[in-house]
Amino acid sequence: NNGSPAIASTTIQTHICTYTTPARLLLSTMAATTTGDNLRSLIFKVSNGKASFSVLDQLLLPHETKYVPVNNVEDAWDAIRSMRIRGAPLIAIVAVLGLSVDLTSNEKTIQELGATDDVKGYIYGKMAYLKTSRPTAVNLFNAMEELKDIVQKAPSSREQIIDVIITHAQFMLERDVSDNKAIGTHGADDLLSRHNTHPDGVRLVTICNTGSLATAGWGTALGVARELQLRGKLRSIAALETRPYNQGSRLTAYEIKTEGMNGTLVCDSMAASYIKSKGADACVVGADRVCANGDTANKIGTFTLAIIAKEMGVEFFVASPFTTLDVKLESGDQIEIEERPAGEMIESSGAPKDMPCWNPAFDVTPAEYITGIITEKGVLKKSADGSFDVKGFVKKHSS
Repeated sequence: NNGSPAIASTTIQTHICTYTTPARLLLSTMAATTTGDNLRSLIFKVSNGKASFSVLDQLLLPHETKYVPVNNVEDAWDAIRSMRIRGAPLIAIVAVLGLSVDLTSNEKTIQELGATDDVKGYIYGKMAYLKTSRPTAVNLFNAMEELKDIVQKAPSSREQIIDVIITHAQFMLERDVSDNKAIGTHGADDLLSRHNTHPDGVRLVTICNTGSLATAGWGTALGVARELQLRGKLRSIAALETRPYNQGSRLTAYEIKTEGMNGTLVCDSMAASYIKSKGADACVVGADRVCANGDTANKIGTFTLAIIAKEMGVEFFVASPFTTLDVKLESGDQIEIEERPAGEMIESSGAPKDMPCWNPAFDVTPAEYITGIITEKGVLKKSADGSFDVKGFVKKHSS
C-alpha cells in the first residue's frame, strides 16, 4: 500500500474514496461502498509511496460540487476549522489523511523529516497541531491518540513509520463505513422491534447532517434511515434545517433527495408543530461526544429537539461510533463547547452587520432526554434506575 514493489497493488475507486491498496485488502475495500458518487465526502489515493487527497467543499453544497486539494496538515486543519468538511467521524479521518499526505507528498515536510533525528517527535508535533482545529468532537482526539500509539510501536525508520501511518489511514476509511453500516443495522432492528405496525414502517425526525457527507460513507443517524429505506420500512423522515449553518437544509436534504427517501424539510422552530401534525416514532441524531453519564454534545438545536420529543412522547436516540463515547468526562458540564464567529450567523440570517451574536456550534442534551445510544457494538439502553452505564458498555466492548 506504499508503492513497494514487494506488494501487489491495485488502484480502485469506491463511492467513498480512491486509493491504491494491497491486493490482499481488495475485497474488503470493494465492500466498503455507499450510494452515489455525488455523496463522496473525499478522494484519497496512494501511488508509488505518495498520497494525494481532496475533500468535498460542503460549504458549496447542494448547488456546486467541488473537491478541494489537501496538500499538508495546514490544509487539513483549515478544511476542518472552516467547516468545508464537518461531522465528527469525518473530522477524525480528514486529520489522519491530511497527515498522510503531508508526510509523503509535501516537499517541505519531507526535507524536515530527513534532517531530524526524532522522526516520531516531529510527527507528534503535527498531530498536536491538528487537534487544535476543533475542540468539541472527541473522535478527532481519539483518532490522534490511536495513531500515536501505533506510531510509538512502529520501527524507528522514517519509511516504516510513514508506511504504518498510510496503512492505518486506509484502514480508518474501511472501518468507518463498516461501523456505520453496523450502526444502521442495530438502529433499524431496535426501532422495528417496537414500531412495525404500519406497513410502511417508521417515521423519523433528525437534525444536522449525519450521512455519507459526515463520514467516509453511509452515515450514523442517517445510516439508520438508510437501512430502514433498504428494508422498505422508512415511512418518512423530517430534516430540521439546522441554523445557522443549515447542514440539514443543504446537506441532509441533498442526501434524502439523492436516496429517494420520503423526506420533508422543516425549520428548526417547526419541530413541535411538525410532530404534532404529521407524527413521528423516533428522533435519531448524531453525536460529537457522549459522556460517562450519557450526556451528549451534538449540533446546536439538538437539546431543543430532545425536549420536544420527550414532551410529545417520541423516542430520542443518539447514533454515533463507539469512539464517540468519552468515559473520561463524567457529565456534559465538562464538555468544551466551541463558539463560532458571529459573522457566520449574520451572513446566513441577514442580520445587521454590527449585531452582537452568541454562536455556539453545539449544545449538550442531558441523558434524561435520551432513549438509547446506537453504536456499532449495539444499542445502549438505560438501566433499571433510569441511568446509562456508559462505562460498563465501553468496558464490555473494548478489546
